Amino acid sequence: MARHKEFDRDEALQKAMEVFWSRGYEGTSIQNLVGSMGINRQSLYDTFGDKHALYLLALDRYCQVEGKKAIELLESSASVRKALKQLFAGVVERALGDKQLRGCFAGNAMSELAGRCKATAARTCSNMATMENALYRALQRGKDEGEFSTLRDLRAVARFLSSSLQGLVLMSKGTQDRKTLEDVVKVTLSVLD
Repeated sequence: MARHKEFDRDEALQKAMEVFWSRGYEGTSIQNLVGSMGINRQSLYDTFGDKHALYLLALDRYCQVEGKKAIELLESSASVRKALKQLFAGVVERALGDKQLRGCFAGNAMSELAGRCKATAARTCSNMATMENALYRALQRGKDEGEFSTLRDLRAVARFLSSSLQGLVLMSKGTQDRKTLEDVVKVTLSVLD
């Protein structure tokens, strides 16, 4: 008789995401995963496949959860300028509060595996495109509502803001100096003036 799974799949996936986010793909062992997830090896393999398949599922989860937060912020605020300031300030606050210096899981995945793994590259590029498109839509809304009357190439500005967000998160892995990070935000957002 087959044994019934006695764990919450979503909770286990969340825990796997946290391990991969903290340790990276290469730095994570199956033992790290089963220890954190609270399941045995066979349950991991039966439910999620191998380590790489689990990594991709964890990356998908991160992109959905974290990307959704940013997009909701951009879409919910009456002022696009205010939403962008909140988005960048939030990156700084999360970075300064992250004692593990994890950065962005998607950015980490891009630098660690995307060059040699097509599935990781596809996911991270899709995540970047989603953020760029959300920024573009916000900028378009801001322009339509008169917040950004001087901005011309909204797509280029959205790309710049997206790459600046990613760069800010990466930079925060190397410095925890608030002034340094806030200077980057100030100069980045000056493109809106």
